[in-house]
Amino acid sequence: MPEVEIYLFELIELLYSNGYFSFPDQAMNYVFKIRQYIESSIATVHKRKAPDHFIKYGKNMFYFIYKANANTSWYIFFQQKADIYLIRYITNNHISAQYFV
Repeated sequence: MPEVEIYLFELIELLYSNGYFSFPDQAMNYVFKIRQYIESSIATVHKRKAPDHFIKYGKNMFYFIYKANANTSWYIFFQQKADIYLIRYITNNHISAQYFV
């Protein structure tokens, strides 16, 4: 989805401008690893039913987790039809942990 591409691109700028990384290339590499994990794992990773809070991003959604480091886990929400996966939303534990109780 174009919205996900835009989000990932903006995430690079956000991570760098908020001081999470000292150099833009570091932020770019971090986001690249998220994307690479999604692309290489979505078909095989353990998926879970999305909590009700996230229905605003789509019905019948699932999610899986990418553990970026000891402090941050990313939640990737998607819909699946046969072998087609549509990424609907991406968030992390710093923003959305309260919805995964």
